Amino acid sequence: MDLFNPDIRVVNVLPSDGIVHYFGPVLSPKEANFYLNCLLATIAWKNDEAIIFGKHIITKRKVAWYGDAEYQYTYSNITKQAFRWTKELLALKHLVEQLTGNTFNSCLLNLYHNGEEGMAWHSDDEKSLGRNTSIASLSLGAERKFGFKHKKTKQTTWLMLEHGSVLVMKGTTQSNWLHSLPKTKKVNEPRVNLTFRTIVT
Repeated sequence: MDLFNPDIRVVNVLPSDGIVHYFGPVLSPKEANFYLNCLLATIAWKNDEAIIFGKHIITKRKVAWYGDAEYQYTYSNITKQAFRWTKELLALKHLVEQLTGNTFNSCLLNLYHNGEEGMAWHSDDEKSLGRNTSIASLSLGAERKFGFKHKKTKQTTWLMLEHGSVLVMKGTTQSNWLHSLPKTKKVNEPRVNLTFRTIVT
C-alpha cells in the first residue's frame, strides 16, 4: 500500500457544516481482497441488536466491536463490550491512523451480506464518542452508495464507497448531518465496513 501516492486526493464531500474527507481506495485490490476474506473468516460476528420504542430488534446485519481495552459502547439502547484487536485489525488501524493523522482506540465492524441489508439515517453522536469526534470508515467488498442528509435543511449528498477505500467524518459532521447506507437489490456480494472511533474514557 502506498499512502503517499499522489493519485490519492482528499475530497471534502460536504458543502457546509461539517467535514467529510473521501480518500478513495488506499489498498490495492489484492490487499483489499485479502483483508475482506480474513475478516469474514476470523471476526466474532454477531447479529446486531437494538431496542426501538421498547421493542427488541435483531438485524440481519452482523457487527463486532474491538478495541484497546474492554470498552463498553452503547447505541440503540444496547451495550457492547469490546474484544481485543486481532493482528489484521491492528494493521488496518495503523494504516488508517497514518493516512488520516488521527488516533483511534476502537473499531465497530459491520457485515452487510448483500444489498438487502443497509443502515437507516442516523448520526454517530453518542456521548461516549465525545463532541466533534473523528470517525474513519474503511470499506471492503461490494461497492455501496452512501449518503449524507443535513438535519435542518434536508440537503443530501451521495457517493459510492469503493472496495479498499477510506472516508473520514470529523468536525461538526455528527452534529449537523445524518448518514445512511440505503438498501439495494443490485448488490449480491458482502461488504465489511470498519469504523474506527475513539471512546472517551
